[in-house]
Amino acid sequence: MPAGGKGSRTNCSPSTPQKVPNRLINEKSPYLLQHAYNPVDWYPWGQEAFDKARKENKPIFLSVGYSTCHWCHMMEEESFQNEEIGRLLSEDFVSVKVDREERPDVDKVYMTFVQATSSGGGWPMNVWLTPNLQPFVGGTYFPPEDGLTRVGFRTVLLRIREQWKQNKNTLLENSQRVTAALLARSEISMGDRQLPPSGATMNSRCFQQLDEGYDEEYGGFAEAPKFPTPVILSFLFSYWLSHRLTQDGSRAQQMALHTLKMMANGGIRDHVGQGFHRYSTDRQWHIPHFEKMLYDQAQLAVAYSQAFQISGDEFYSDVARGILQYVARNLSHRSGGFCSAEDADSPPERGMQPKEGAFYVWTVKEVQQLLSEPVPGATEPLTSGQLLMKHYGLTEAGNISPSQDPKGELHGRNVLTVRYSLELTAARFGLDVEAVRTLLNTGLEKLFQARKHRPRPHLDSKMLASWNGLMVSGFAVTGAVLGLERLINYATNGAKFLKRHMFDMASGRLMRTCYAGSGGTVEHSNPPCWGFLEDYAFVVRGLLDLYEASQESSWLEWALRLQDAQDRLFWDSRGGGYFCSEAELGAGLPLRLKDDQDGAEPSANSVSAHNLLRLHGFTGHKDWMDKCVSLLTAFSERLRRVPVALPEMVRALSAHQQTLKQIVICGDPQAKDTKALLQCVHSIYIPNKVLILANGDPSSFLSRQLPFLSTLRRLEDRATAYVCENQACSIPITEPCELRKLLHQ
Repeated sequence: MPAGGKGSRTNCSPSTPQKVPNRLINEKSPYLLQHAYNPVDWYPWGQEAFDKARKENKPIFLSVGYSTCHWCHMMEEESFQNEEIGRLLSEDFVSVKVDREERPDVDKVYMTFVQATSSGGGWPMNVWLTPNLQPFVGGTYFPPEDGLTRVGFRTVLLRIREQWKQNKNTLLENSQRVTAALLARSEISMGDRQLPPSGATMNSRCFQQLDEGYDEEYGGFAEAPKFPTPVILSFLFSYWLSHRLTQDGSRAQQMALHTLKMMANGGIRDHVGQGFHRYSTDRQWHIPHFEKMLYDQAQLAVAYSQAFQISGDEFYSDVARGILQYVARNLSHRSGGFCSAEDADSPPERGMQPKEGAFYVWTVKEVQQLLSEPVPGATEPLTSGQLLMKHYGLTEAGNISPSQDPKGELHGRNVLTVRYSLELTAARFGLDVEAVRTLLNTGLEKLFQARKHRPRPHLDSKMLASWNGLMVSGFAVTGAVLGLERLINYATNGAKFLKRHMFDMASGRLMRTCYAGSGGTVEHSNPPCWGFLEDYAFVVRGLLDLYEASQESSWLEWALRLQDAQDRLFWDSRGGGYFCSEAELGAGLPLRLKDDQDGAEPSANSVSAHNLLRLHGFTGHKDWMDKCVSLLTAFSERLRRVPVALPEMVRALSAHQQTLKQIVICGDPQAKDTKALLQCVHSIYIPNKVLILANGDPSSFLSRQLPFLSTLRRLEDRATAYVCENQACSIPITEPCELRKLLHQ
């Protein structure tokens, strides 16, 4: 399995009295605290460690991971708890631990090096640096000792120690040469270009590249491992909308809907407790890597809501609701914020060593004991347990192949994955479809209640501004699409949390992290960790989505202020586009990067391009449109070369070169007719639009931004809609069905 990583393990807690903590005990990060009892002289990322390396002329060993990463846990147990390895690290290196979720800038810089100089990347990421922070050797997971195919970590340390003593000057020269090459390769700039490439061409090329890699049978775009990658699904929906009458358009829709359905039926979805695991280790979406990440839940809730808008199939809206039910139950904090992740590993029983997937897998015996009641009306003797096991593919021997379980931890256990449609399962036993649906749901609820008695996976209770921004979008968009006010309330509480706990009023800056304290309190590191580009971009997107869902203009006003701060702190006035980090915060790092890939999370530059377009639609401020054009132009070369690496930015490029719709509803926000028009808009998939509520007050925030709003009138004192494009508005519309027709054109 790829390098992936863990929570508070039984053997790395202070319960072992003879263990003395290292300086990481003073940190807030759950990941750093997991290493606080290692026999390693760990430092957090900072000047103290760099000064020591320079003073003692030692290389820096940088180890980067995150608290729910299975392979990070493995390396912590095998190597960082080893006394001999701890001695080597402490005597010959300055060892630095970084939580990649706290410092994405450090992670991106050195991951760029690892990916450029080895066969791939992943976590844990281990890199050796000069005292001036330039990398010279890097990799991911290392086993503790040499094996048939991999060099052991101890051997690597001994070799690097020897090379540093014997050939230090050569290492330094090579490091400078590699850094210079990375600097040149990673430069993203407008150069002498004035305009971005053709949106239609990039759109078509991106679709063709996705089509070539599409898995016809199981959906998705790789053999294995398979990641959900919502940015791809979002692109396909957008492509479908602009090519509805073509064969390629139908194909794009089918690819996205089929992928979402196969994922939802697979083991990557937790059928008992809802939510999605991080990725599938096989092409069938069957056996997952079991950690659950907040950013996946946020983006997938939106993807399934959009699938419902497009298809009208309640299967997709049920999945979206289930995701948010999981987040509300397991990742929500009392303050209104959302915690980062749940671990892949947990003890099968209290006091035992954690094992991957232990919380989520089932034996046939467990299910038979829990669901032993007979099913009336079946064509053969049948218990509800047998019905559930047939539908979800459970077997006595277990449904996890040994190749997916290298440590043998899951032998005889099963991951629930839908094997048959409800209709087929019902026909197999001569039952009514609705009866089968009820029996399965009742069975899953009993498994859920039984699972509550198992030790839970570790919760990474760190709260990140960026992922909270994504989650505000998840609740706001889904709540608006489904017309569920309680979901919009979660989004509102998330935004209030961000403003109260992660925003510095004096400087107008966002903080990157805060942490769940005791008794539902929120704690911060000292000094605070300031926000990165993705924090601003994702929070601004969340606030724009929340404004459209709630029509509370205060969220739009805050979004404008944050965009101003983002422009001030990250904008590259010479080359165009945004740097990932503030110049001051990244001082000393060999590279200052612009993220150029939409992956498990979208690139912050891609999201910013959309935000700038929307903000221009809400305010008419030309500066934001100009910035959007400059950003897209800066990424021209990357877009032309591999558009499939930036599907979210290709979507923004297309949106920029088409016409943004300003949908204006004139009416009383509390009136039924206003709500009916708003719900009509929310029910339709229209990605390239802004939705504005004009309440008739010329002094309101939006009326001051867009003076033309004061010229739009209610018709016969009824709530009235206008669809405006290119500074021209449609005739007034008062009936939702008429508005629907116009928006579907």
